[in-house]
Amino acid sequence: MGEEFQASKPIYMQIAEKINQQIARGDLLPGNKLPSVREMAIQTGVNPNTIQRTYSELERMEIVETKRGQGTFVTENLSLIKELKIKLQMDIIEAFFINMKELGFSEEEMVSGLEFYIKRKREDGDD
Repeated sequence: MGEEFQASKPIYMQIAEKINQQIARGDLLPGNKLPSVREMAIQTGVNPNTIQRTYSELERMEIVETKRGQGTFVTENLSLIKELKIKLQMDIIEAFFINMKELGFSEEEMVSGLEFYIKRKREDGDD
């Protein structure tokens, strides 16, 4: 029932990241209603106050909006969702770049490594 959380990052931020990923993937569509604070707390196994903080953070980011008496909904602003998707992409690329630099790879080696990886995945028929 409960989820596994990393001790290095606040739980409310980890839940917000998961929701952002669901939105970016299209699992949660513009206008979709999120579970109530109580429902989400039960699903994740955390205190309702943590979920309230998660929803408040997502609302501050304008990723969701709360309609009084109706619930919390994914924004219908498609440009914000596109920006979110690009931000998540850049975060992953930055982490990859930093890790590869720490291992001593040059930018050219990173690019050729990615190209090789993509080519191999295509040949294997993996998506």
